[in-house]
Amino acid sequence: MARFLLVRVLNGIVVLWLVSMAVFALFFVAPSNVARTIAGRQATPETIAAINERLGLDQPVWKQYLDFVGNLLHGDLGYDYYYQLSVTQIIREALPITLSLAVGAAIIWMVLGVFNGVISAVFPRTLADRGLTVFALFFFSMPTFLLALVLLYFLYFKLTVNGHAWFPAGGYVPLSDGLWPWVNHLLLPWLALALVSAAAYTRLTRASMLDVLGEDYIRTARAKGLPESRVVVRHGLRSALTPVITQFGIDLGQLIGGVVVTETVFSLPGLGKTSIDAIRQQDLPVIIGIVLFAAAAVVVANIVVDIMYAVLDPRVRIH
Repeated sequence: MARFLLVRVLNGIVVLWLVSMAVFALFFVAPSNVARTIAGRQATPETIAAINERLGLDQPVWKQYLDFVGNLLHGDLGYDYYYQLSVTQIIREALPITLSLAVGAAIIWMVLGVFNGVISAVFPRTLADRGLTVFALFFFSMPTFLLALVLLYFLYFKLTVNGHAWFPAGGYVPLSDGLWPWVNHLLLPWLALALVSAAAYTRLTRASMLDVLGEDYIRTARAKGLPESRVVVRHGLRSALTPVITQFGIDLGQLIGGVVVTETVFSLPGLGKTSIDAIRQQDLPVIIGIVLFAAAAVVVANIVVDIMYAVLDPRVRIH
């Protein structure tokens, strides 16, 4: 286990290094002039030169990258070009919002998707199975932004117009202000993300469960007289969750990196919206900081998924 973790961590460091190089290179390949953007159209050449010097943009590209890597090794992601705020502080302020959105939606879609998938697999070709298949196909084919707008229209606009202001239009309320205000502001974004993802997990769980329920050890367990619920949950579901956990780790890692569309529609100032603002302003330190954080989230999620294999399926061993 220790050797496995060491190898995966080293691989993750290499991945993060390659990502930082790629993002840094793309920034300088793209036609942009950060100093002119900051100074405005009426800026003089002297003003632009002074801004370039203050930000270190007058240095060679390789020197700027080495300085960035050196600061990164000391835990410093640099400073925002426009407001001179620490990138670490910017991520720290936006992360709780994205985490609240990602984790809440992930719990909903995981529970809903796995439950629906198990029901479909245990009762194949029945009315329940066909109904859940329609549910999965309907939401899987719907873009997240469209579902978000539909939820806002019916559950916010229509209800509010008729005197039932149950849901806010958007925004974020921290958990420190109370559990219900926090949940109330995130419920529609959770549903917008969860319903689309739950559809995919329903189909994935159903297919995996059908394969597992046809295995010899499942027939043996039934022949021994074990209760059907124990056969399905303890023996079948535990093995069938392996591909589901794989997909879950990847999806959750990507969500923590920033849910751009959902955060934009519901005015949530998380990592996704922050990254969009940074791209528009050509704010290199913020862009690279968020990209590196998102990549790190995916790397960590995949390591955790690999460890979960051995927990869920005794046939899997990590070396």
